Amino acid sequence: MHRDIQTDHWIAVCQLDDIVPNTGVCALLNGAQVAVFHVDDGDSRVFAIENYDPNSEASVLSRGLVGSVGERIVVASPIYKQHFDLQTGECLESPAHSVGTYPARIADGKVWVGL
Repeated sequence: MHRDIQTDHWIAVCQLDDIVPNTGVCALLNGAQVAVFHVDDGDSRVFAIENYDPNSEASVLSRGLVGSVGERIVVASPIYKQHFDLQTGECLESPAHSVGTYPARIADGKVWVGL
């Protein structure tokens, strides 16, 4: 369920150092809760997905555990432990419950999310 949108507007969410490596934070962007993750596995990268977990019907994905399943970088929901691919938003256990993604980047030491 990747959002196919033109990214005309980037919003600075926080400093990269504000997010502990391999964890996430929640940001409110244009009224939407976005889970933003800082993954550091030798390379610092950022990912942004919807914060709402459709399996538990709660906005909790930013609090999940970051890890990997095979080659995929995922976050495990803190409630029922389903895994969401941080690049695609796909729920590995239940693809029908996948979440949307947002483009994210690091520039000038800040985390930026595209809307």
